[in-house]
Amino acid sequence: MLQSVLGSLTDSSWIYVIVALSVVFDVFVPVLPSGFLVIAAATATAGGAAATGGVPHPNLPDLLALTLCAATASVLGDLVAYRIAWRGGERLDRALARSRRLSTAQERLGGALARSSGGLLVIIARFAPAGRSVVSFAAGTAHRRVREFLPWSALAGVAWAVYSVALGYFGAQWLGASWLSTVVSVLALVGAGAVAAYVMRRPVPAAQEA
Repeated sequence: MLQSVLGSLTDSSWIYVIVALSVVFDVFVPVLPSGFLVIAAATATAGGAAATGGVPHPNLPDLLALTLCAATASVLGDLVAYRIAWRGGERLDRALARSRRLSTAQERLGGALARSSGGLLVIIARFAPAGRSVVSFAAGTAHRRVREFLPWSALAGVAWAVYSVALGYFGAQWLGASWLSTVVSVLALVGAGAVAAYVMRRPVPAAQEA
């Protein structure tokens, strides 16, 4: 059923447009189902590949294109949010300061992006619910330099895209291109988000903040 719903889209360039727009804008509207769309597209692509000639085989060009599309859109959305926060002015700064999550993120970021290991927070946040939004806006309002933020944003986007596409692909290979495989894959993505959210909530030891 899933394959019949998404099959026509995965056979055209529209799926990349839909995925890209969803991933870009979910930095502003975190409830957008960008992760679900990436997984569903990967599931449908893998299902179509497996059905060709009755012999399962990876459809690498389409899967790589989907991964590149999702990762690029993730970085683009991060940069847009970062720039808006950077140039937002006092009014936006005051509005963001009223957000407890953003204030906490700014405190945790501090000089983290200037350290070799600190940017791992950006990667972890990419998997947490709304974590990408919090970190991107916090980096902008804190006026972190783009060369400190962009490399980690790129790594976060690639890690998230690879993980999401892999979930959809392997779910389809193991359970078939069905809603069941998509639900299981989405649950795996949600599980990773729950772990990431837990890590982000943990207090930073004073020795690491120095």
